[in-house]
Amino acid sequence: MNMICRSSNTTKFGLCLFLLTTSFMSARTSDTINTSQILSDNRNDTLMSSTGALALGFYSPGNSKNRYVGIWYNDIKDKTVVWVANRDYPLTDRSGVLRVIEPGRLLLLNNATNATIWSANISSTVHAPLARLLDSGNLVVVDENDESNIIWQSFDYPTDTFLPGMKLGKNFVSGHQVYLSSAKSNDDPATGGFTYQIDPSGYPQSVIKDGASVRCKSGPWNGVRFSGSHNLVKNIIFTFGLVINKDQVYYHYTLLNDSVYMRFKLSESGEGQRWLWSYQTQNWLLYHTIPTDNCDIYSVCGAYGVCNTKTSPYCTCLNKLEPNDPRGWGADDFSIGCGRRTPLNCQEGDGFLKYSGVKLPDTEHSWSNASMSLEECKIACSKNCSCTAYASLNISNGESGCLLWFGELANMREISPGQDIYIRMAKSELELGSRKREILIVTLSVVIVTVLLGLSLKLLYSLKSDHQLQERSGPRRNYHRHQSREDMDLPMLDLSSIIKATDHFSINNKLGEGGFGPV
Repeated sequence: MNMICRSSNTTKFGLCLFLLTTSFMSARTSDTINTSQILSDNRNDTLMSSTGALALGFYSPGNSKNRYVGIWYNDIKDKTVVWVANRDYPLTDRSGVLRVIEPGRLLLLNNATNATIWSANISSTVHAPLARLLDSGNLVVVDENDESNIIWQSFDYPTDTFLPGMKLGKNFVSGHQVYLSSAKSNDDPATGGFTYQIDPSGYPQSVIKDGASVRCKSGPWNGVRFSGSHNLVKNIIFTFGLVINKDQVYYHYTLLNDSVYMRFKLSESGEGQRWLWSYQTQNWLLYHTIPTDNCDIYSVCGAYGVCNTKTSPYCTCLNKLEPNDPRGWGADDFSIGCGRRTPLNCQEGDGFLKYSGVKLPDTEHSWSNASMSLEECKIACSKNCSCTAYASLNISNGESGCLLWFGELANMREISPGQDIYIRMAKSELELGSRKREILIVTLSVVIVTVLLGLSLKLLYSLKSDHQLQERSGPRRNYHRHQSREDMDLPMLDLSSIIKATDHFSINNKLGEGGFGPV
């Protein structure tokens, strides 16, 4: 077609124009563009994914008049943009065109000046490049003859939105890191001040930063979730996981139903927001946020402090530790954290104290081994005087693996469900605790024995009193029974016997005299 277009023949020029027009029309209704096609803002051209779920085209955000190339959900009226190509390089008018050229570079051009506004970085080349918008929202540049050969994809260069199927993390071979960066405002999608990424230093955890400052850290991945992400649980909507190997580390999630729309956005204010589309209400529903509360703020209670939103104050020191600045602690300034009452003495043999139900500390300075047992982990930490704590690495199927910490422990909170961690303590502190437990056990034993003995004596006394009472009342009862029997044994006399005995009631046999006469 280029050869035809170079001819000055009128017929050939008309054919060229027809072919170009046909080519442009196909770009507007297709999910692909090739080297002979363009997307023009002036004609409102768009790419549509194969199911029509997502679209790519030109748009203006909010109240802005600037023009950007973006990807959005096609069947949602309120245009929800999930990726922007030229976020830091806006067009000021509708002169933009998007095209793909050999050897596979995607270009955004100012059609009036032919100036390059934005281009995609590529690490390999192909002779027949093709750009395709997938139903996942991923814009890929592939070899037209082998579409499995992806030389560039938008999922490797996200803006502020983490979509299902995207891999957020770092490739150790290429050094490329995939992370989110917030927009400046609803009207300006330019790179803002916040980032959300998987921090591969130490053992991986997710991090939100405000510039170079850490705003919050999730805690290390424990085989089930990030240890501090108590709202990230198994559900019927999506699955999630962290992949760690020698070549890469990345966090991902996958929808269990393709008809569901879900996205994770880093807002302009630095808040991670997971949104779920409701077909019933035709609105985005907020699924959860990061941070969720004040205890998610990085190291809000300082070193060896633990946060709990249900207590007042919300910061306390771990058992056996005390505030480094009691006065500041009393004024709700917990930043200085806590310290040990008794310094560690590795040469004399420190021990470990178990703490349960906690978010594991920041793992920036840590070491891990997936094959060690918890007992082997304890031994490894004991032998290294710089090791301050240890815990199981994976709790997805019981407890396995080993995670060691070096340096002060920060960014802990009480959480349910939480994990167990074993923190290094001076031997004397553990012995003191052991002696206190022994004293408590002995004291409780004495109290229990005393109470039982008292109850036994009281019972014996009650039984004895009842027996004595029975003995005292026994003779009286026998006497009354005897008298009754005697009364019942008196002889019964008839009148003839009485006359004979008294000699016909002779006066000589008179016994006495009463109110009724002589007897």
